[in-house]
Amino acid sequence: MKHLRILVLILCMCFASVAWGEQLMCPAHTAWGEFHRYNMRRSNPCEKVLNAHNVGSLRLKWSNTSYLVASSPAVANGMVYVGSSENNVYALNAKAGAKLWSYTTGGPVQTSPAAANGVVYVGSWDGNVYALNASTGAKLWSYTTNIHYAVASSPAVANGVVYVGSGDSNVYALNAKTGAKLWSYTTDGPIGFSSPAVANGVVYVGSEDQNVYALNASTGALLWIYATGGGVGSSPSVANGVVYVGSGDSNVYALNASTGAKLWSYATGGVVQSSPAVANGVVYVGSTDDNVYALNASTGALLWSYPTGSYVFSSPAVANGVVYVGSDDGNVYALNLKTGAKLWSYATGDLGNPSPAVANGVVYVVSEVGNVYAFGLK
Repeated sequence: MKHLRILVLILCMCFASVAWGEQLMCPAHTAWGEFHRYNMRRSNPCEKVLNAHNVGSLRLKWSNTSYLVASSPAVANGMVYVGSSENNVYALNAKAGAKLWSYTTGGPVQTSPAAANGVVYVGSWDGNVYALNASTGAKLWSYTTNIHYAVASSPAVANGVVYVGSGDSNVYALNAKTGAKLWSYTTDGPIGFSSPAVANGVVYVGSEDQNVYALNASTGALLWIYATGGGVGSSPSVANGVVYVGSGDSNVYALNASTGAKLWSYATGGVVQSSPAVANGVVYVGSTDDNVYALNASTGALLWSYPTGSYVFSSPAVANGVVYVGSDDGNVYALNLKTGAKLWSYATGDLGNPSPAVANGVVYVVSEVGNVYAFGLK
């Protein structure tokens, strides 16, 4: 009996440690530091302020209409980082929206910045990848992929390496501190808006050559390739050993992360450039058939769909029971995670590709006319 009590005590201490560890981890990760967020599945499990019960009370906290913003936002350390079609990267105050600094590149910046370890990484249509001091905007280094091809893929940062795709058909791995090229891998077509996802030592990315690639994160060696029926502008998401990605052939695919074998596919009625969000065994994704879909992550079975008024290029963001997504109908929506019921919407007037970010009780959205919006509770 004494041994049983000791065993129970040890188990309780272990569970307490796990719970406390999660609590300790969350404050450091409440940011939305890059397009995928840090978990490679566009979800924020640490959001505790907004939920399905209070999101209907969201109101506009601030908007910044001064810059022609063209990228999805990244949020970290009290700053919002965005790129613009006027060749600039901007850092805005997350509480008030005021500009803190800007950096001018040689071309439009449509990639979503990645903020990690005090540095902001971003690609430009001038063919360069830039590393900027996150506090001041000072350039730390730049790497030229090819001056004749745009870098529209959003960087992903993992284990001291920056992974990014380029219109010159290459995937690059760069040293995060120095910008030195560690390796590159050449696909058979341009890498457009598909951004790499890094999980368990593997880089997953889509190409306009209609393929999804899995590359060794350390060496760039090809592990597997899967051919879809259309260009892959969607960014893969990785969860529980499965890669989820959309394709220009109107399908959403679930692929075995180790082998690339197809587990299932779901046919929508339009191009799927939206990048899937994965949470609690469900895949959320938009399509140019105007719908947002919720699919069973294991089987691909349709759980619900929500019809917006136009194309959904925007990639959903999931946080605390709510799915946030934009539509070309000019609205940003908050949908119930379980049912798809609309909980809230806001008419920006023009919302297309840029995708929401959710951090610290605030939803950050960019419209295609260049406005940055921040929504929170009163």
